[in-house]
Amino acid sequence: MVKLYDTTLRDGTQREGISYSTDDKLKVTERLDDLGVDYIEGGWPGSNPKDIDYFQKVQELSLKNAKITAFGSTRKPGVEVKDDANVKAIVASGVEIVTIFGKSWDLHVTDALETTLDENLAMIEDTISYLKEQGLTVFYDAEHFFDAYLNNKEYTLKTLQAAVDGGADTIILCDTNGGTLPLKLKEIIEEVKSKVDLPLGIHAHNDSDVAVANSLVALQTGVSQVQGTINGYGERCGNANLSSLIPNLKLKKGIDVVTDEQLAKLTEVSRYISEVANLNPPAHKPYVGDSAFAHKGGIHVSALMRNPETYEHLKPEIVGNSRKVLVSELSGKSNLIYKAQEFGIELDKDTEEITQVLDKIKTLEHQGYQFEGAEASFEILMKKAMGTYQKLFELEGCRIITEKTEGLTPNSEATIKVKVNNQMVHTAAEGGGPVNALDSALRKALIEFYPVLEEIHLIDYKVRVLDGNDGTAAKVRVLIESSDGHESWGTVGASTNIIEASWQALVDSIEYGIKLKGDN
Repeated sequence: MVKLYDTTLRDGTQREGISYSTDDKLKVTERLDDLGVDYIEGGWPGSNPKDIDYFQKVQELSLKNAKITAFGSTRKPGVEVKDDANVKAIVASGVEIVTIFGKSWDLHVTDALETTLDENLAMIEDTISYLKEQGLTVFYDAEHFFDAYLNNKEYTLKTLQAAVDGGADTIILCDTNGGTLPLKLKEIIEEVKSKVDLPLGIHAHNDSDVAVANSLVALQTGVSQVQGTINGYGERCGNANLSSLIPNLKLKKGIDVVTDEQLAKLTEVSRYISEVANLNPPAHKPYVGDSAFAHKGGIHVSALMRNPETYEHLKPEIVGNSRKVLVSELSGKSNLIYKAQEFGIELDKDTEEITQVLDKIKTLEHQGYQFEGAEASFEILMKKAMGTYQKLFELEGCRIITEKTEGLTPNSEATIKVKVNNQMVHTAAEGGGPVNALDSALRKALIEFYPVLEEIHLIDYKVRVLDGNDGTAAKVRVLIESSDGHESWGTVGASTNIIEASWQALVDSIEYGIKLKGDN
């Protein structure tokens, strides 16, 4: 029976840029429990006030699947275990399960702990024995185990025996530096299994980009607990990625570590934890990434439409994800037909319109446009080519002035004249920059006709210089992302003039949003 041990809230927080509040950690705990993991490592009670607060509040949650574990170290050298502050904090945390890490590598004992090899063995046994006496289940993390084994096998095995003598329930072999490759890891685990009569676990780091592979090999070799983090978050290059391990185990190895219903929540949980961590969701991660089932090549899409198994190893819905077909200069007619179906447009591959749209896309992408992140602009382009698109307004003209005074922040003003429903509107607005002023003036001109603009907001604005060799005369691509609070959409513009490129993307964004809200 394989058990999933999640350390997103402890090891995962050691990733650069991640800092969860107590409330964040409690919300993540509920999502992980809902996903079906067996153990959630909540943190290190003795290390900081936030983790102490978490262990008090997590007891109020009604968890259905997971058990909360605390993390800590063996007692300090020369200190009675009952007097060790970290050990006391673990006991006071109220958990039933604790994971204690100890030194496997003689190098760390002498150089990091600055104690004797015998004292380190005593520290391991004393700590585990004491915690067992307190009625706790104890998992022992053998830190730096694989490096230690290769450097001093005899002593490393003594550290495991100390854990056995202390009464550990499971011993977890840790590739802490992430430098062990799968075949060597398998060889070492097989040797350990012949010498240690306790259940084993694996804790792999990803510094050699094989943490998931190492975890799968370890499980195939007979370990019964696998540790990791959602999205592979962790220090340096991260930990074994549970977002990949869970579906690999269930779908590829036939090990039901979660139910079908729980597996279908995997993508949602992955993206939720990304948002809580204030990180962009990992677009190209297997199974859960936004691009995990994205198809761009025309030949691929053509085959996909006949049978998805031609270019997908499983149905994306199984892990809560969805298929995405991209449109670019690499597209074929199949890409356009697929996208047209998404937009509710019936297209035949033999029609003249589809050839025109395909040629137009390839021409525009050659000019600097990119429709992969601007599907709203692509939908508008397709409807224009089909003759089914109705513009909501006409630009008659605009003027933008930016004033800069020494020592003061620049200020921009846009004056705009547009025709809406055969009515001429002439207005002006100020902004922090020329694009902001233009956006404000356009909205001011249109709001009386399309009140839903109050709900539509620009949430991202990106500019990319397409050919830096032309200096300030270079062509630029502008990508705009907008949202109504429920849905978001991307639009694109390209020009040697940044205002023109911004205008193109801005108009598409506003028109698409108005039509989406049905106010047209």
